[in-house]
Amino acid sequence: MSQIAKLVAQRLALGFLTLLIVSLIIFLCVEMLPGNFSEAILGQGATPETVAAFNRELGLDLPPHERYVTWLFNMLQGDFGRSLASKRELSELLGYRVENTFFLAGMSAVIAIPLAVSLGILAALYRGGFYDRAVNVVTLSSISFPEFFVAYILIIVLAQNLGLFPAISNISSDLGFWEKVYRSALPALTLTLVCVAHMMRMTRAAIINLLASPYIEMARLKGLRPGRIILKHALPNALAPIINVVVLNLAYLVVGVVLVEVVFVYPGLGQLFVDSVRSRDIPVVQACSLIFAMTYILLNLLADVLSIMSNPRLLHPR
Repeated sequence: MSQIAKLVAQRLALGFLTLLIVSLIIFLCVEMLPGNFSEAILGQGATPETVAAFNRELGLDLPPHERYVTWLFNMLQGDFGRSLASKRELSELLGYRVENTFFLAGMSAVIAIPLAVSLGILAALYRGGFYDRAVNVVTLSSISFPEFFVAYILIIVLAQNLGLFPAISNISSDLGFWEKVYRSALPALTLTLVCVAHMMRMTRAAIINLLASPYIEMARLKGLRPGRIILKHALPNALAPIINVVVLNLAYLVVGVVLVEVVFVYPGLGQLFVDSVRSRDIPVVQACSLIFAMTYILLNLLADVLSIMSNPRLLHPR
């Protein structure tokens, strides 16, 4: 356990350093945006005195390095600041949106992970056959199409033509769980189709790479059935790459929802991010970017740690 604790501590320290670097990049990118933020908020008819007073109120008249240190220190304390557009506390504004985004990502993951792993195992079991070729064609087609194209196809077929699901996912906090699931079905299905293809192909490739191993040949010589060989001998040794790709796709489900949320008008973090960029609400843009970066870094660290823990050769290197 000491080896695992040391490994987790090292990865957390590396993740914290990465997050500091990413926070600096986010701040600099926002600083380099063209135009004056105060004039964008107040309008072109604002007088220079009004703009100067607005800058002083928000601390925009301070040097960039002072504003970065203040912003980062407040973030570490959990103080995200206020929205320039709505004047609401960001902790209140972001809470509901983050909950919706994680609900959508979790709903997609519950469908995508078992489906992708099962399809990948079956494709490896019947490799070279009709099923394997058909699944490869479908998954390659799914990967080739961008998310918004898949989303619009699903809206046309399942919402407009068949009327099975609503085209707009207008969920709210007072809805019941199953009503949320029903209204989130199309965006979840869009994310599932994109993620399943990648996870399934990686699962198939990881298992097929192990089928040429000597212990697999020995299992064949003993007369074991192909299904038993894959499930009992190949799959446990392929867990490390499978876990890695699954967790990285979970990171995509959270971070890559921006386009899907915009298409379905889903009230999540991605929709809030796009609206804030459009209205030049800089504190919200910075907070959303940092939350996306934090989620991606933490899930990457989780993938790294789980991959090492599932592989004894990596956990106990010579």
